[in-house]
Amino acid sequence: MSYVKPSQLVDDITHSGMLKTQLTLGQMVMRGALAGAILGAATTVALTATAQTGLPIVGAVLFPVGFAMILLLGLELVTGSFALVPLAIMERRTTVTRGLRNFFVVILAHLFGAGLYAFLYTTSITYLGTDMSDPMVQAIIDLAEHKVLPYEAVGAGGILVVIIKAMLCNWMVAIGTIMFYTSKSTGGKILAMWLPVTTFFSLGLEHAIVNMFAIPAGIMLGADVTVGQWWVWNQAPVLLGNVLGAILFTALPIYFSHRTHVNRAPASGEAVDVDAEVAAEATEPAEPTLVRS
Repeated sequence: MSYVKPSQLVDDITHSGMLKTQLTLGQMVMRGALAGAILGAATTVALTATAQTGLPIVGAVLFPVGFAMILLLGLELVTGSFALVPLAIMERRTTVTRGLRNFFVVILAHLFGAGLYAFLYTTSITYLGTDMSDPMVQAIIDLAEHKVLPYEAVGAGGILVVIIKAMLCNWMVAIGTIMFYTSKSTGGKILAMWLPVTTFFSLGLEHAIVNMFAIPAGIMLGADVTVGQWWVWNQAPVLLGNVLGAILFTALPIYFSHRTHVNRAPASGEAVDVDAEVAAEATEPAEPTLVRS
């Protein structure tokens, strides 16, 4: 059967969180940059579908194509790692330092990838800034302003609102990431993660990596938003909310619902030698040597 039981699922996601912290710097950068660009592309697909049909739910249904590509290719999406890496730290299969290193490097890589895609996309739809008639221009400007200005208008309360919306968002995104591991088949993985990701996008919640494309793209097109406003009233609090949502609403509840002393990763309460485990993981058994007599 392709279905992975919850008890095995917890061990699989914990192991995945450990492996993420063992990636080289170059791997984190490349995987994070690609993921940022892919989510930017998925966002433009969703906006285009919404504009063409007049039905936002159509865009929400199509948006998870980006997540499917990211997860199937084994790329780095920090909002998913916010759920997986803390579990590996709890199990002492990695360290806090390694986990924070992964988050920091991948976030910077997301900014680069999403920003690069934003530049290329806005340049193409405006014909190098000479034609602003494409309907997507105004759609992206409106989206960028909507993600910043209403929160700013409320003041300190707006920061709380955006954090809550980010927590609710990554509750769904983290569930989607974990559900990806509930199947061993490609089709099963895609279907499992599609449902919660569609939920978050249809509700208009705040996802840090999507915003790394949407708001800079809007600024490039002339949105009434500054870089400072972007970070103060959206990006920084959204990152915080995404972390809290992944850990408090998804990772810890699933972990404590299904983890037992039987399937707990470290034996006898002892810390695992992470470097030795990774080395063993990467080493394939040697082929037997034939000896001629």
